[in-house]
Amino acid sequence: PSENGFNTDVLALYDWVKARSGNSSILFWGHSLGTGIAINAARKLQEERGVQVDAVVVESPYTNIRDAAANIPITKVYRQFPGFEYLILDSMARAGMFFRSDENVKVLSCPLLILHAEDDGVVPPKLGHKLYETALKAYKDKSKVKFITFPKKLGLGHDYISFNPELPALVK
Repeated sequence: PSENGFNTDVLALYDWVKARSGNSSILFWGHSLGTGIAINAARKLQEERGVQVDAVVVESPYTNIRDAAANIPITKVYRQFPGFEYLILDSMARAGMFFRSDENVKVLSCPLLILHAEDDGVVPPKLGHKLYETALKAYKDKSKVKFITFPKKLGLGHDYISFNPELPALVK
């Protein structure tokens, strides 16, 4: 797997769906690592083909893969050791994996919906909020960028936003 490989796969899937969907809307929806993939693919589609996806929805997003790896709780114990940046953070860059959602959203013009649970224990909500702020500053039409947080009391964490019964109405 590589960032370019993911882009190629998503764009091939987009072509397949577009050929079979008639006039139906097509949106990219990513969760966690998939948020970087969805945003990357939307940018590629827009820049390389001049086509805008109908919307991008991201659950538990991050700004870029380096920030995500530096902030996920599982790395907390390792951050104090010498070599953490080189061994962990730089290894992804050496593998060609950046997923610069914070840069990519500056280019997008399609509607963008960011969803994050306040009790996400994997990707800190602050990264989703930072991505939202970056997109909001960049978008000419501010109404196309939305950020929805889900309170801790719902217990949705990292994986269960899709279980919220209000989600279809929120997305619509």
